[in-house]
Amino acid sequence: MQEKNPFLSALGERVRALRSRRGMTRKALALVADVSERHLANLEYGVGNASILVLLQVAGALQCSLGELVSDVTSSSPEWLLIRELLGQRDEATLQRVRLMIGEILGTGGSHAGSGSCVALVGLRGAGKSTLGQMLAEDLDFPFVELSREIEKFAGCSVSEIQALYGINAYRRYERRALEEAIQIYPEAVIAVPGGLVSDAGTFNQLLSHCSTVWLQADPEDHMKRVMAQGDLRPMAASQEAMADLKGILAGRAAFYAKAQLRIDTSAQPLAATFLMLREQVRRLLQLPA
Repeated sequence: MQEKNPFLSALGERVRALRSRRGMTRKALALVADVSERHLANLEYGVGNASILVLLQVAGALQCSLGELVSDVTSSSPEWLLIRELLGQRDEATLQRVRLMIGEILGTGGSHAGSGSCVALVGLRGAGKSTLGQMLAEDLDFPFVELSREIEKFAGCSVSEIQALYGINAYRRYERRALEEAIQIYPEAVIAVPGGLVSDAGTFNQLLSHCSTVWLQADPEDHMKRVMAQGDLRPMAASQEAMADLKGILAGRAAFYAKAQLRIDTSAQPLAATFLMLREQVRRLLQLPA
């Protein structure tokens, strides 16, 4: 007899537990979910590899989220479930206040988050983080840290080699380690952050908790031109597809970049004017003389 898949077995147990918690018979759940009772029985016994649409129907009938049904971390205990219920349907501003309060309680940066003298520049490649970061560091008399270079020092190879040889998860681990060490070594610094760092919530939380943050924004066309000017000619091979990918990445990350305390549009004016704007706003944020 073939052994049951552990994930499907655990999924079936959660369905049974949720059904019991709701006080529903299997027949009643099958009726509300519009799923055959036999199909539901297979699901509960861990022998039914249900489609995502069936799981959505079952979750709806049980009045729970799909995440609770398939067991993400927020379904691991009653406290998690109660916290998630409190936070559900809240707006972004409320969730941000809650995040800062939680950070204060846990000692990971609360009401004073982002008020440190490390200035982190976030944004897509080609936004001007290296150029403006070096100019800002010189003006503030801070060290300039290019986090990508620090990652390469840890790994002993280039960023592209890390991802090719060890995968994106290994790269994210190096990225977090490099950020943590930079924050520890440099009480004052300007840090140019890789564009994808916001993809890892834990690492991005570290950044927001310990650094004053600036989102350097640019038009997609400027991103593309600047990347090509840096010597990366790959976008030329399929410029339309590359531009579509770039716009998609920017759209997917914009809400995270927008968590930065300051936002500077590097496409709106020449470099010198952009730097003066950046300098003025950062000095005001750090409470330094103009």
